[in-house]
Amino acid sequence: MKKTGILIIILIILIIVACSLPMMYASPQSILSGWKDHLLSAAPGSTPTPTPFQPIPPTPLYLPTNIASNATADASVATPDPALMFTPTPANSWGDYAGPSVWPDVDVPPPAGILSHPDGQVNILLLGSDQRPNDGGFRTDTIQLLTINPHEGTVKLTSFPRDLYVYIPGYTVQRINTAMGWGGFDALAITMEYNFGVKPDYFLLINFWSFKAVIDSIGGVTVQIGQDLCDQRDSYENYCVYQGAMWMDGETALWYVRSRYATGDIDRGRRQQEVLQAIFEQLLSLDGLGRAPELYEIYQQYVTTNLDFDVLLNLLPIASHLADTQEVGRYTIGDAQVYDWTNTNGAMVLVPIRESVMGVMRQVISEP
Repeated sequence: MKKTGILIIILIILIIVACSLPMMYASPQSILSGWKDHLLSAAPGSTPTPTPFQPIPPTPLYLPTNIASNATADASVATPDPALMFTPTPANSWGDYAGPSVWPDVDVPPPAGILSHPDGQVNILLLGSDQRPNDGGFRTDTIQLLTINPHEGTVKLTSFPRDLYVYIPGYTVQRINTAMGWGGFDALAITMEYNFGVKPDYFLLINFWSFKAVIDSIGGVTVQIGQDLCDQRDSYENYCVYQGAMWMDGETALWYVRSRYATGDIDRGRRQQEVLQAIFEQLLSLDGLGRAPELYEIYQQYVTTNLDFDVLLNLLPIASHLADTQEVGRYTIGDAQVYDWTNTNGAMVLVPIRESVMGVMRQVISEP
């Protein structure tokens, strides 16, 4: 019975991570390296002066060389934009968290504060990196937070755009997708805590081969497309899909969740969640448990994670409930929670509007 239950959990995790914009993955050793080993804190009395950023990478494979150069460029002093929604704050506005080692081009917002949450709640970051073959660096261009409340029987999925301009404690204000490349899962987890009031317990990082393998192994999926989309696709001049139901194989589904030229990151998060729902429904219709050994092999081969057997075992009750109800709450940090801004390096970023963001996070994390 335990084995069957664990296979159900593996199915559910694969269902969800399959939509997480998979790319090539780094080694488990590099991903789990701690950020605290190379934190640099601002000295007492520091002033907003550009400071060279030269962190010590956990392994030669791990830290993208372009992260440091970009950070140095972003550290240049700029005249504050009047439209910037951050108000001037004292140099120690980060409270008990590590101060910046590279002075940012915006004021560091204060910590969001840990949100109240039910006992036993589990938060898992589902991540997809943009690492290419023979390239040691990567950024987590897909960030989805899976929130599971076993006692209430709820499962929620929250999408975070990669271009969110947030404070990474000990580093600087930068895109959220650079946090893990800079300091591992711990750095991304503390960034989530500082800016969104929740510290994830676990993570899964996958690549696009597993995405296609899962889709094709269950015979493709029928996606309920929310909006028409026409965008570039390999071997096609311009590929279009239209609102309504459409069957997709692994290659098409991968294009659909990764497509980024005609739309932005927020819309891409919506499409990822549409495919998630399609995979879930297809597995239930096929009695996906019978395919669990095949999917488990894919899981073992392609997923880098700190989830262990005991954690999976504790999630068995929610697995049964989810299979019966098919209820996955979908949330996003979207247009109403951010505004566009061009930083001093000329890059377009999304600046969070704190109160609007925390309103969404309270719905996700704080349950009655």
